[in-house]
Amino acid sequence: MAGDQLTSMLADIRACSLCQHDLPLPPRPILQAGSGARILIAGQAPGSKTHDKGRPFDDASGERLRSWLGVDQQTFYNPDCFAIIPMGFCYPGTVEKGGKKQGDKPPRPECSATWHPQLLPLLTNIELTLILGQYAIDYHLATFIRQAGSRLTVTRAVADWQTFWPQKMVLPHPSPRNNLWLKRHPEFEQTLLPRLQTRVQHLLNT
Repeated sequence: MAGDQLTSMLADIRACSLCQHDLPLPPRPILQAGSGARILIAGQAPGSKTHDKGRPFDDASGERLRSWLGVDQQTFYNPDCFAIIPMGFCYPGTVEKGGKKQGDKPPRPECSATWHPQLLPLLTNIELTLILGQYAIDYHLATFIRQAGSRLTVTRAVADWQTFWPQKMVLPHPSPRNNLWLKRHPEFEQTLLPRLQTRVQHLLNT
């Protein structure tokens, strides 16, 4: 029954057009989920290349993310292994200043407000949530943020990773744009990634 509910929910999301007048391209909600998934990847929103391909993390960022997780493409794109639920399901467009692109716009808020409260409870087997980016932090760690009474940045969340472990872990975005951050924070690859890979393999193989 739960699997049927999830299938129906995913069909509804993929047919969603709530933001069609606010998007630069026609709506194309992109996500992945299966009732057996034990690992949830909570990202930001699809980029323009992802919009074209229709598959999340099918780029250099995805290659790095899979290397961090220690998994191959076949496993990564198995919806009963990994659920991939970004904060925004459609490409939001770019921010331009002075005629130059300054990066992608924030995820459309309608997705998390409309769909996440209905979708996430259907993923009953999730044991590890991987949180990428500030918008995902604000949503998935909202209770901690309210209790702490202060903003939680990626850098702080990575430094305090044991606070959320083993149920959740914040990752920097695997984009090549974050190479400088990774260089400045070698503890991420030296300390966190071995723990992450061990836990991922445990969840996939038990």
